[in-house]
Amino acid sequence: QLQLVESGGGLVQPGGSLRLSCAASLGTLDDYAIGWFRQAPGKEREGVSCISSSGGTTNYADSVKGRFTISRDNAKDTVFLQMNHLNPEDTAVYYCAAGPMKGRCYYVPTWYGYWGQGIQVTVSS
Repeated sequence: QLQLVESGGGLVQPGGSLRLSCAASLGTLDDYAIGWFRQAPGKEREGVSCISSSGGTTNYADSVKGRFTISRDNAKDTVFLQMNHLNPEDTAVYYCAAGPMKGRCYYVPTWYGYWGQGIQVTVSS
């Protein structure tokens, strides 16, 4: 079993930054690819970024390229999503998810067996 917990969300002004963290409160992230998804009110869930289990491969949605950076810490037990130059369109509930993917990661929700509870990110003046 694996239990995930997100942290680091909150309210920021446009142009500001936040760093989200995804950690395991039960089990370890070492064997899993980690994806960040988000869902804005009334909209479908979308993939934001993901990182392979080894940390060697990362992917970003076009809407966040150049602004967001995903990484794993040295112990491979926490995954971060550094979000810079935030704009109101980034407002959403953000979820981290873990899945047993080999090699590169994909934005296929059903391939992720474990999900965090979600955390609110609000970008507003």
